[in-house]
Amino acid sequence: MHQSLRQSDSRPASIRRRHLLAGFVGAYTATLVPWALAQPATDDRHSAFLALSAIIAGRQSLDTGMADRIFKALSDEHAGFPDAAVALLKLIEDRKIDPMQLQKTLDDEKSPLAPMPRQIATAWFLGVIGSGAKAYVIAYEHALNAQFVADVLKPPTYAYGPYGSWTRKPL
Repeated sequence: MHQSLRQSDSRPASIRRRHLLAGFVGAYTATLVPWALAQPATDDRHSAFLALSAIIAGRQSLDTGMADRIFKALSDEHAGFPDAAVALLKLIEDRKIDPMQLQKTLDDEKSPLAPMPRQIATAWFLGVIGSGAKAYVIAYEHALNAQFVADVLKPPTYAYGPYGSWTRKPL
């Protein structure tokens, strides 16, 4: 490190690196939140869910219709989900948690909010709400896992006929 820089700051290099890294993580997270908040939201809890979705999915723009369905389904499935979404977003913003370390951080701390990122990711990427016998599908070809490869691949089906024909009522 350049001698003049070392003399001007008495903090050890590891602390300066941590502060710099925290600043980068905060700036990255902040770039996702405004896009999510620009999407139409019905209230603060819905806005928090949109921001969390953008952070967890790593996408600046998400389908608003699907966002509404996922929010409603997760809220119906877990009574405290809307308020927990607000709490989780506040935690991320206050502590400037790196989105790539979010789940590990929550798991390590045994946080009651730890299931939320998995639930949100499963809903967006797989289009599934719940698990086991209570699981149900709210999206299939519109889930993010299918959208990422939609230009080349189509979700497999066992329906006869052209792709997507199973979504229409039979004649």
